[in-house]
Amino acid sequence: MEQACMKRYVALLRGINLGGKNKILMHDLQKAFFDLGFAEVETILNSGNILFSASSASRKQMSRQIAEKVQDAFGYAIPVSVVEFGHLQHVLDHAPSWWDTDDKSRYHNLIFILTDDSPQAICQLVGEPSEGKEKIEVFEDVIFWSYDLGCYQKCSWWNRTAAKGIAEKLTIRTGNTIQKICRKQGKRNEKVV
Repeated sequence: MEQACMKRYVALLRGINLGGKNKILMHDLQKAFFDLGFAEVETILNSGNILFSASSASRKQMSRQIAEKVQDAFGYAIPVSVVEFGHLQHVLDHAPSWWDTDDKSRYHNLIFILTDDSPQAICQLVGEPSEGKEKIEVFEDVIFWSYDLGCYQKCSWWNRTAAKGIAEKLTIRTGNTIQKICRKQGKRNEKVV
């Protein structure tokens, strides 16, 4: 693959290494990405966040390839969302003012949709956020979501996003995880310059 036509992506695998389920060593996951022909593969944390470079291909095609590889190599049917890194930066540039990952009294999340459902359809399916306890805002293909840590169990979205019929449509990353992904890519950019 020529470096000039390569783009940077982040793959978000739903449900990797959570609560002792779907265990995959990050080294093995990284190797699986290299086996697919992706370059400059880097894992972030231990929960299915992978930065990689690839030549132009559709995000849906890459998501499907990765999901099939994970199934073949590890035996897990794992939903995958692939996001072009430039798009992720664009999304974060449009975060609502209340989505402040430094505010420790609130828990901030970014919701990525794994299906063909629109963010608006997901919002309708999940229902209204609990007034005064949580906030949501759609931007393009993601949903920003924050809730009050002091009363999270009373938040409708906290309960409903984990419900059958909804949970499998989403993969959720905390604001802190998103920041770590961006920092990892930032360090890589510094090395390249």
